[in-house]
Amino acid sequence: MEIITGITSMQNRTRELRAAGRRIGFIPTMGYLHEGHLSLVREARGRADVIIMSIFVNPAQFGPGEDFERYPRDMERDKILAEAAGTDIIFAPSAEEMYPRGFLTTVSVDRITRVMCGKSRPGHFDGVTTVCMKLFQIVRPHIAVFGRKDYQQSLVIRTMVKDLDLDLEIITAPIVREADGLAMSSRNKYLSADERERALRLSASLREAEAAIRRGERRGEAVVAAIRKRIEGHGVTIDYIAVSDPLTLEPVAVIGDHVLIAVAVYVGKTRLIDNLLIETNPGE
Repeated sequence: MEIITGITSMQNRTRELRAAGRRIGFIPTMGYLHEGHLSLVREARGRADVIIMSIFVNPAQFGPGEDFERYPRDMERDKILAEAAGTDIIFAPSAEEMYPRGFLTTVSVDRITRVMCGKSRPGHFDGVTTVCMKLFQIVRPHIAVFGRKDYQQSLVIRTMVKDLDLDLEIITAPIVREADGLAMSSRNKYLSADERERALRLSASLREAEAAIRRGERRGEAVVAAIRKRIEGHGVTIDYIAVSDPLTLEPVAVIGDHVLIAVAVYVGKTRLIDNLLIETNPGE
């Protein structure tokens, strides 16, 4: 497995790969890898000849008071896990390499970034879209794989790629969960044993909401209220609960054939997100 840290070196390497007719799969990450990340490598491996993973904790997507400085990092561990999963190249630039002195450009997607995580984390998605655009230009992949746990992020990236006519296919892979149902996240490392137990209310509330919808509940407000009742007042602070259209992220008053249920909470000081995409008439 190769480790590349320079932008020019990475561009030269992918230029060679494309000239040789190799199909490039790309997984952008902030490192501290877990099984969710590694599942993206395996997804890409089935669709591409060469797998490139970026490991870059992007300062532009962290707001004031967020956890950029303490975000977990362990490059040596990440190298071992990435190689074992089938990664061929790790691109690990520094912040100075990605954002040199005088950097002035921002890539922004409108409307779908104003709700959910975008509403509570102003500027977050501008940081995400800007760094992803840079990475796509540097790595020049044929496909890029994102996880559905960050549903809004994957929709924002898919929209950017479509709107800017990038020659790139975005793949969204399923959420990977721990045996107890907790969605895998690098931030799970922050949770104490007690906090982890409380965090299980996220996935439990989503399962209960799905069961209610399967039984015929179609009122968006009723689903939100049920989720709030399930998780509120147990050492968990709610950021948002969304019952939304999966394509526009607009709230839905009456649930139709497809609905996204998404939650974001603070368990102690740790922000966690989870979601469930439900088809109410999957056979139709």
